[in-house]
Amino acid sequence: MSIVSGRQKTDNDSKPGFESQRSGLFSRLSRSRIALQKGLKRLFKGHEQLGDADFEALEEQLLQTDMGIEISDMLVEQVRTVKTADLEEVTRILRHTCEKILHIDPPDLTISQKPRVIMMVGVNGVGKTTTTAKLAGLYASRGQKIMLAAADTFRAAAIDQLQNWGQRLQVPVIAQEHGADAAAVVHDAYSAAKARDIDILLIDTAGRQHVQNDLMAQLQKIGRVLAKLETSAPHETLLVIDANNGQNALSQLQHFHEAIGITGLCVTKLDGTARGGITLALARRFAIPIRYIGIGEGIDDLQVFSARDFVNALIPRTHTS
Repeated sequence: MSIVSGRQKTDNDSKPGFESQRSGLFSRLSRSRIALQKGLKRLFKGHEQLGDADFEALEEQLLQTDMGIEISDMLVEQVRTVKTADLEEVTRILRHTCEKILHIDPPDLTISQKPRVIMMVGVNGVGKTTTTAKLAGLYASRGQKIMLAAADTFRAAAIDQLQNWGQRLQVPVIAQEHGADAAAVVHDAYSAAKARDIDILLIDTAGRQHVQNDLMAQLQKIGRVLAKLETSAPHETLLVIDANNGQNALSQLQHFHEAIGITGLCVTKLDGTARGGITLALARRFAIPIRYIGIGEGIDDLQVFSARDFVNALIPRTHTS
C-alpha cells in the first residue's frame, strides 16, 4: 500500500463564486444553446400561428439536442395546446417543463459516521479519473478532508494519474501495485480513512463497458466489501457520463443501475457538444439526479448541478443574445 500525503485545502483556497459559475455555465453550453436558439428563431419568425409542418420542425429541432423522442413529443404537444406562435411564450413553456424534468432531489446523504464513501463508475473514456479528482478538489475547497482510492488497478497509468492528482490537490491517495485486487485497495482505503478522520473517501474504479458482466461483478464485490465495513456504504455511487455519447448514455445508465444501483450522475464534456439535451433524457427516464456537470478541462470546471442554472444556459429567455 502506498500513500501520497499532503495538506488539505481550506475554504480560503480559490473557488469560483456562484455568479461566476453561472456565467461560466452559460458560455460553456454555447454549442447546445446557439443551435437550439437559432432553430427556434428561424421557425417562429413571421408566424402568426403554427401548422403541422411547424410542429414537425420544432420537434426536429428539439431532437437535435438529444433530449429524445419522449421529451420532444411532450414539449411539442404543450406548445400545440397553448396555440401560440409567440417565441417568448414558447420559450417560457420549454424552460418551465425542462426545469421540472431536471429538478430531482438527491438521496438523503446524512451519515452516522465518517467517512462518507463515494464510488465513481463509468465506461472507458468518459473522464472518470479526472472527474474524481475534480470532485476531490471541489470538496477540499470547502475545507473537508478528502482521501482518494485508486481502485482502477487494471491500468498502471490510471494509478499514476490519480497519484499525480493527489499531489496536485494535496490530498492523500491509497494505492497498490498494478493488477492488485480492487476490493483490497478499497478495504485498505476505508481503514486508512477511518484512522485519519477523513470526511470523504472517493473511490476511482476501472472503466468498463456496461455489457462486461465480469467487470460489473467486480463493482458488486467492492460494494460487498464496503458494506461489511460500514453497512450504509457506499453512500453514493456516481455514474460518469460523456455528454457526447448521446442516446447510448441511456443504455449505460440502465445497465450500471441494474447491476449496482446508481444514486447520481456526473455528466461531463458538456462544453464540447450540442447535445446538452441528453441530460433531460437521462433525468426523465430514470429519475436519478444529476449531481455534477463538467464544462471544461480546468480543475474548477466541475460544478454542482442546478436545474434552473442549466436551463437558463441551455434555453435562455428570448431577449438574451
